[in-house]
Amino acid sequence: MSQDLVHLVYLLAALCFILALKGLSTPRHARTANLVGALGMVFAVAIAFGDGRIGNVGWILAAIALGVIIGIPAARAVKMTAIPQMVALFNGVGGAAAALVALTEFLATTGNAGMRAATVFGVLVGCVSFSGSLVTFLKLQELMTTRPVILPYGRSTAIGVSVLCLGLAVAVVPTASTALVITLSVAGLLLGVLFVLPVGGADVPIAISLLNAFTGLAVAASGYVLGNTLLIVAGTLVGASGTLLTRMMAKAMGRSLTNILFGAFTPAAIGGDGGPAESRTVRTGTPEDIAIMLGYARTVVVIPGYGLAVAQAQHVVRELADLLAGRGVEVAYGIHPVAGRMPGHMNVLLAEADVPYAQLKEMEEVNPRLASTDVALVIGANDVVNPAARDQPESPIYGMPILDVDKADSVVFLKRSMRPGFAGIENELLFNPRTTLLFGDAKDSLSSLVTAVKQLA
Repeated sequence: MSQDLVHLVYLLAALCFILALKGLSTPRHARTANLVGALGMVFAVAIAFGDGRIGNVGWILAAIALGVIIGIPAARAVKMTAIPQMVALFNGVGGAAAALVALTEFLATTGNAGMRAATVFGVLVGCVSFSGSLVTFLKLQELMTTRPVILPYGRSTAIGVSVLCLGLAVAVVPTASTALVITLSVAGLLLGVLFVLPVGGADVPIAISLLNAFTGLAVAASGYVLGNTLLIVAGTLVGASGTLLTRMMAKAMGRSLTNILFGAFTPAAIGGDGGPAESRTVRTGTPEDIAIMLGYARTVVVIPGYGLAVAQAQHVVRELADLLAGRGVEVAYGIHPVAGRMPGHMNVLLAEADVPYAQLKEMEEVNPRLASTDVALVIGANDVVNPAARDQPESPIYGMPILDVDKADSVVFLKRSMRPGFAGIENELLFNPRTTLLFGDAKDSLSSLVTAVKQLA
């Protein structure tokens, strides 16, 4: 096959990837953008096989078939609330693939110093991304504590392993030692674990985004080693977009990336100074009580969170909002940038229920109007409305921009229990005299509210 044709198709595939990234920036074009990106991948795979330079085609096709058999049912079965976990696993697999490609190429042909440097980079970064992504999966799936894990001498150990990795990487380039590159792989895996363990609570998705950027860079390095231009382009795009997303998410949390990754090494008190939750009183209400508050309000702002997604209550909340609107109540939805653990999670969830985009208000837009809002209805969200982020400098989430729900005339919380949110800290707003709690599954509670509002005069 003509190399000019190969390069032309590679260019077409790269253009598809760029257009896909551009389209994903808006909900209106996101679905089309996904298809364009998939089309670009089809071009890339087809021309890679058509080029005729690939060996072991049978094994590769078998691996692709196995991936399809596993991937399609897994993607269909995963719940929306588990998307961050799936992203973490997929990213880990990508990092492992990049590391294995680099390692295999190193063992097959050591090449010149420049090639070995790229290989070492791919091995190290791919291993860090793989093991780090597995830890983020365990945290998000709550198979281990979501709080920061500080090992004895954790900071010194992490610094020591980082120095060891750097030393091994420098030593491998001139020596081309197989033993050293294997040792580097193991050290990289350990570094990935130590890198993510101190990250806790709501910061884990930011770590995933950063690891995704690492994977992209490892893939780009593999592309350089293999002499594949498209891999370099695709890896660089993933690395750049992952870095930008990491920066935007950190900004949305109001904190620096350094503080997010290494802040746990700095001793800090846990927010909430009013004593254990079980020893304090809160005000609860019945669905009928809260229906009166909502039905006779002038303005209601709904704050959706992870609990709404878990209960799959988006259709019921839309029904409640429509009922309130029919009674002349002005209803809006306040969307925090990282509500639901990943950017855009709440937008997608509410779009499933055909909630009009005009009612979705970003944090900067809804905060000024919360002070004049009659009722703020918080559904399964906790950390993104916690005033400790604004008022308590000693709190782990201090500095994170929040929805100013506490400024509304009345606050209604729909919660399963008094258990803290994903960040693991108390929310003083729950004990505010203007706050009313309705305990239970979000979908059941909303259904009760719908019934109660219908019975209002």
